[in-house]
Amino acid sequence: MKTLARIGAGLSFAFCLLGGLWILRRVNLDSKDDVLNAGIGFYFVGKAFFVGPMLLLAAEKYCAKPQGK
Repeated sequence: MKTLARIGAGLSFAFCLLGGLWILRRVNLDSKDDVLNAGIGFYFVGKAFFVGPMLLLAAEKYCAKPQGK
C-alpha cells in the first residue's frame, strides 16, 4: 500500500508540473488576454510542489508498518 501511495504522489507531482509547464509554454505574455492562462499555469506548477510532497508525507505517516516489541 505504501508503494502505491508513493507512486500516486509522484504521478500527481509529475502531471501537475507538466500540465502547468505546458500551459506556460503556450502563453503569450505580450497579449493581455493570456494573463489568465499564465495564472492557471503558475497555479498548476505551484500545486505540483504542494500536493506531491503532501501526498508523500501522508503515505509515510499513514502507511507505516507497526513497530513490534
